[in-house]
Amino acid sequence: MSRKAQPAADPRLETRLAGAKLRNPVLTASGTCGYGPEYADVLDYRRLGGFVGKSVTLNEQPGNEPERIVEVRAGLLNAIGLANVGLRSFIDEKIPFISTMPTVVFANVAGGSVEEYVEVAGTLDSYDCIAGIELNVSCPNVADGLMFGTDAVLLRRLVAAVRPAVKRGCLIVKLTPNVTDISTLARAAIDGGADALSLINTYCGLAIDTKTWKPMLANVTGGLSGPAIKPLALYNVHRVYRDVARAANIPIIGMGGIECTRDAIEFFLAGASAIAVGTALFIDPTIPVKIADGLSAYLAERGLSHVSELTGRLKL
Repeated sequence: MSRKAQPAADPRLETRLAGAKLRNPVLTASGTCGYGPEYADVLDYRRLGGFVGKSVTLNEQPGNEPERIVEVRAGLLNAIGLANVGLRSFIDEKIPFISTMPTVVFANVAGGSVEEYVEVAGTLDSYDCIAGIELNVSCPNVADGLMFGTDAVLLRRLVAAVRPAVKRGCLIVKLTPNVTDISTLARAAIDGGADALSLINTYCGLAIDTKTWKPMLANVTGGLSGPAIKPLALYNVHRVYRDVARAANIPIIGMGGIECTRDAIEFFLAGASAIAVGTALFIDPTIPVKIADGLSAYLAERGLSHVSELTGRLKL
C-alpha cells in the first residue's frame, strides 16, 4: 500500500493541525476503523488527511459484554467499553503496520488514572509514526469513563500532567457533550496545554426492547452517534469556537453525524478546522475520500483559494 504512487494532492485542502501537516482536513474518528489494517482493503489511506486509531489503554481490556451495538433511528448506540489490546501489544502488533501507513496517524489514549494517561501518551509519543496523541476523556461506556471529561478541574490537571510527556507530537483533547457547559471544559483543556480539540464524542443514550422490557444493550446505556446527533454536534462546535477556541487560536476537529460533503462544510462554517468521519464508515468506508473530493469541487465552485476560508464563517 505504501509503495503505490501518491495521488496528487489539492493544495487548497492542505491543512496544518497543531503542527501536523495533513493532505486534507478529513480524518477518521477514533473507534470506528480499528488500528489500520482493518480498513486497508476498502479505504485508500493515501487519500486521507489523517487516521485516528482505536483507543489504547495501559493494559488490555475486553470491553463490555454483548450486546454492545444496536441500531436506532438515524443513529447507532454502542457500548464497546474501550475494548483494546493494551499498550504493549499495540506496540508489538500494531505499530509495524502503522509505520507503513501513507497518511498522518494519531493515537487515541484512554486511562483510569492520570498516571496511566501519562505513561501511555508518553510512550506512544516516542514513535515517529505517531503524529499526535488524542486524549479520550469522554467515553460514556466504561466505569469512570467521564470522570475527567465532565470535571473542569480534573481535566485541566490531567492535560497539564500529560503535556510534558508529549514532547514531539501534538496533544488533542476529545470532549464529551454530556456536560452542562462544554465551553468550560474546552477552556480547561486549553489551559492545561492542549494543542487542539476534538468534539464531540457520543451522547449517552438508551434503547429498550418492547418484547422483553429490557435494555437492548447489556451495558444498559451506550453512546449515540450518527446523523441523529449532527445538529447538536454543530451547536457544540460553534459554541466552543465562539467562546474559547477562536481567541485562543486552537483548532477544532469537528465530528458527529458527518456523512457527506455538505455535512463537512457545515462543521467548517461552525468553526472546525478539520473534520472526522465515524459511524458513516460502517455504511460506506470510502466516504472520507468522497468528502475530500467534494470539498475540492465546492472550493472551485465558490471561488475560494483554501478550505480555511470556511472556518468560522457562519453568518449571524
